[in-house]
Amino acid sequence: MFKFLKGVVGGSGTGPKDLPYNIGEPYPAAWGSWTHHRGTSKEDGSSVSIFSLSVSSSQDGHLAAGRNGVKRLRTVRHPNILSFLHSTEAEISDGSTMKQTIYIVTEPVMPLSEKIKELNLTGTQRDEYFAWGLHQISKAVSFLNNDCKLVHGNVCLASVVVTPTLDWKLHAFDVLSEFDGNSEASNSAMLQYEWLIGSQYKPMELVKSDWGSIRKSPPWAIDSWGLGCLIYELFSGMKLSKTEELRNTSFIPKSLLPDYQRLLSSTPSRRLNPLKLIDNSEYFHNKLVETIQFMEILNLKDSVEKDSFFRKLPNLAEQLPRQIVLKKLLPLLSSALEFGSAAAPALNALLKMGSWLSTEEFNIKVLPTIVKLFASNDRAIRVALLQHIDQFGESLSSQIVDEQVFPHVANGFADTSAFLRELTLKSMLVLAPKLSQRTISGSLLKYLSKLQVDEEPAIRTNTTILLGNIASYLNDATRKRVLINAFTVRALRDTFSPARAAGIMALSATISYYDMTEISTRILPNIVVLTSDPDGDVRTKAFQAIDQFLFIAKQHHEKLITGDTNETAGAGVPSIAGNASLLGWAMSSLTLKGKASEHGSLASANATTTPDLTISNPSTGSYADTASSAVNISDQPRPSSPTSTDGGWGEADSGLLQEDHDSDKEGWDDIEPLEEQKPPSLASIQAAQQRPVVPQKSQNTSLSQPKTAATRASKAADEDDLWGPVAVPAPRTIPHTVNVQPAAPKEDDGLWGSIAVAPPKTTSRPLKTKASAALDDSDPWAAIAAPPPTTKARPLSLGRGRGTKPASARLGAQRIDRNSSGS
Repeated sequence: MFKFLKGVVGGSGTGPKDLPYNIGEPYPAAWGSWTHHRGTSKEDGSSVSIFSLSVSSSQDGHLAAGRNGVKRLRTVRHPNILSFLHSTEAEISDGSTMKQTIYIVTEPVMPLSEKIKELNLTGTQRDEYFAWGLHQISKAVSFLNNDCKLVHGNVCLASVVVTPTLDWKLHAFDVLSEFDGNSEASNSAMLQYEWLIGSQYKPMELVKSDWGSIRKSPPWAIDSWGLGCLIYELFSGMKLSKTEELRNTSFIPKSLLPDYQRLLSSTPSRRLNPLKLIDNSEYFHNKLVETIQFMEILNLKDSVEKDSFFRKLPNLAEQLPRQIVLKKLLPLLSSALEFGSAAAPALNALLKMGSWLSTEEFNIKVLPTIVKLFASNDRAIRVALLQHIDQFGESLSSQIVDEQVFPHVANGFADTSAFLRELTLKSMLVLAPKLSQRTISGSLLKYLSKLQVDEEPAIRTNTTILLGNIASYLNDATRKRVLINAFTVRALRDTFSPARAAGIMALSATISYYDMTEISTRILPNIVVLTSDPDGDVRTKAFQAIDQFLFIAKQHHEKLITGDTNETAGAGVPSIAGNASLLGWAMSSLTLKGKASEHGSLASANATTTPDLTISNPSTGSYADTASSAVNISDQPRPSSPTSTDGGWGEADSGLLQEDHDSDKEGWDDIEPLEEQKPPSLASIQAAQQRPVVPQKSQNTSLSQPKTAATRASKAADEDDLWGPVAVPAPRTIPHTVNVQPAAPKEDDGLWGSIAVAPPKTTSRPLKTKASAALDDSDPWAAIAAPPPTTKARPLSLGRGRGTKPASARLGAQRIDRNSSGS
């Protein structure tokens, strides 16, 4: 009585109140008296199938058979038998009457007849799919008959359902019973529910109720007959209405016909065992069945078989039914990759199958597996992911890339394999736009800084190209700190000519991010040097870049003349026509790895030595202030081991201005002498002005005439000495002077300061010339009247750490002078 009241109170038109599932719309077809509903879970909304059986009386035979079916379905488990989830029994009010209802909740399935209409397969694809389905049902029947010694009793089209992955499963266990040929009671269930089976599906011995013959026949005899009925309904496309229709074999494939006839043998003992049907039938040996079978036993295959299979799978998938590939093979492949049983070539097949899905389906079925694969330690899997990242990279969300993908991809930057390092570098073109500024500044730029000094020249070149492409994703402070230093200090000084060319093109492509001060003081001086580069391509690009930057400089000049002050000093320079092609060049180079003519040099090029960069405080003011105070900074001692916290390129003033001027390997001596030629010229002028003190050789005895001749000769000598150093500069003397005088640029501010403080070596050089020696030989008085600097320079240069030797040298010189004067 209590159970009845509970059903009345909790019941409704959609099922009992305590059922944790929502009952949806019914399908038009179901087995027996059952109704097949769509359904969803109240807990998580997942799809299920709900079978209901309602009877008006508790004494109804359908109710007892239904309870038998629930019990059997709950206890029998097999991959090709419908999976049981939940069941309940309640009394439901149906208007004025009460009905006893059984509910069975299973995995989501669909009647086979409805799925066949939905797929609408024809020809070979239909036969292959039917072969796979019959293979599965035959395995389920063989399991019941041979392993469990059970008899299903009513195998037909209505007793087969299809899962979302297009697998066929057997259900309708209301008549299921044990089979024991030695016991008369073993067939009691069949005797009790014989009327549930349609007469058209009954073999002759069951129609006659010849239980003695049934007990003597093998346990698969009745179900083999049912398999024959299923085959007929499949290929004829019609429901079997009477047994005589089974004789029409025009619909049956020729390869299946002999087995079909043996299944429907009139003698029960001669009917074909479903197990032999699976093993021996020629019909089941097709591409679809063999492919799915291989995937299901993948763990039992060796690595050679797996590799061969997955390399063929992309082409094979195009020949198979598209729906079966997407709903059956794709889930199997995703599972195999996720759990490590599939080889790296399987990723190609996964992505190809995923390309046939819509964007929403791809994000649900394929993308989660790919994200998990990034955590794999298999190098082959990582290489395959990076090689195909352009196929799925756009589908990755920014959060997934920043939190789940990049931390694993970043391991490739430090990998021992150069190929993997380069693939990791190229993948950043897809992933960098989805990274946060914190990740870019804190991690990515540090890795790129190391790759710019990689031993592989192609990696160094591609790093410069990548920086040019991702510059738009950097914030303003990071761009100012990184770009110029990365392109000028490292790329333009690389020993690999394509790397230098890439640096020039990257500067041109990012021209809008530099202000006029940076262009004139840091970029143009570096590019001008490359106009004499040994490589013709580098020279060509250098001239093109100079034209572009000079065009910007002219625009800036015209604005200053016209009084247009809209553009602030720190604002970026507007991009000129042609920059789009520069960015396109960088992208194509990233994909093609340079020109074909450069591939040979990529393998043989040696690693370049890049300069050490001094890292300064990011908050040290503007870049114009930094450039003006560069000389003072260069006077300070450089730290021996700088540590980078900003990506490895340091502040803007740590590139050109803080480099050692005496470093020959950096390649900057070519332009620095232009700034250092003025002090040597001034020193020459000072030396020339001091020479009139020395009297010239004269034949007259009067004192006035030698002075006049000496004055004229000194003027001529002054003119020769003044223009000589300017006309013929000595390349080795100038860099040497720069090394000795690191603070020489300070002297440019005051012309007279340079004249007043003359370098000691330059002052003493004119005294060593042959002309002065001749004067000493011819005029001994002139030697005695020599100015003090000539006598003081020698002891300073000769007397350092040599004891009393300078004194002896001075005494010897005096004796020679006295003898010459006495004569």
